Amino acid sequence: MPECVYQAAPPAHAMTTITVHVLAFGPAAERLGGRHHTKSVQQGTTAGSLATSLGLEDWLGMGMALAIDGERVERDTVLSEGVELALLPPVSGG
Repeated sequence: MPECVYQAAPPAHAMTTITVHVLAFGPAAERLGGRHHTKSVQQGTTAGSLATSLGLEDWLGMGMALAIDGERVERDTVLSEGVELALLPPVSGG
């Protein structure tokens, strides 16, 4: 009788990760300790959730803009493999 071999499905929590290049400006760069960062995140991560995970939720609340590959995007824009996410804090003058 042939042997039956069952292969378990991957765990539900096992998700594909993608690499995102983060480019921070102004005070965001100061807070993150530099302008250029590479982050591995789960596929389906949004621009806003990555910014929040970097500790920049307060800047999002103050109007920090987000751009993917040079184009401004909304916080709920899903990130793709290899994109550059720019963090653009609001500018104030006096």
